Amino acid sequence: MTQFADFDTRNYRTVDVRTGYGQWVATYEQTVEDVMDLALLDRLEQPSWTTVRRAIDLGCGTGRTGAWLRNHGVELIDGVDLTPEMLAVSRRKGVHQTLTEADVTDTGLSSGSYDLAIASLIDEHLPDVAPLYAEAFRLAEPGGLFVMVAFHPHFIMTAGMPTHFTSATGEPLAISTHVHLLSTQITAGLAEGWVLTEMREGVIDEGWLAVKPKWERFRGHPVSAAFVWRKPG
Repeated sequence: MTQFADFDTRNYRTVDVRTGYGQWVATYEQTVEDVMDLALLDRLEQPSWTTVRRAIDLGCGTGRTGAWLRNHGVELIDGVDLTPEMLAVSRRKGVHQTLTEADVTDTGLSSGSYDLAIASLIDEHLPDVAPLYAEAFRLAEPGGLFVMVAFHPHFIMTAGMPTHFTSATGEPLAISTHVHLLSTQITAGLAEGWVLTEMREGVIDEGWLAVKPKWERFRGHPVSAAFVWRKPG
């Protein structure tokens, strides 16, 4: 199994997901770049966002993805997140119909309720991605889609960089990070019964370098990936 510790060049103190995001919440939206995930959503040929009837936003955080969905014509969105502090920010935005504090792999929501499940930048915090694919499959109706945007394993391994933030005291902290190869993602999705219909990769390009000029050494390296899966039926 590929372990992040084998590539870690930062050696930051590491905290669990709930603790980390609970502390990061105040600066999260100022430090997560849209080119990481939202730019990839813009490039997808499917789904046709305006035809989505109801979406489940898994790992909804502060509501960044939910706001993007609303701006692209998705009107009914439910959100799930593990961290109450992040949910409080999302609640103030008012883009979700409901918000549930739960693990994304065990939401407790009704099966077959959504024609779109979406998860962005959460997979690296899961020791195993298979339960996420399983829960999304359960929540999706027949013919429904699952869109997943992932932190690219190549970049995690090349840069040796965990998901991290600067605490209120100025200490850099890592949030528990796991490496999932693209083959691991695809194998997990196929094993659950999903059909892969589209895949995109985001690379460090001029758009990235405009916001992260120190990343010139990573020019051309893939940094994120988007998968679109369809549930048969």
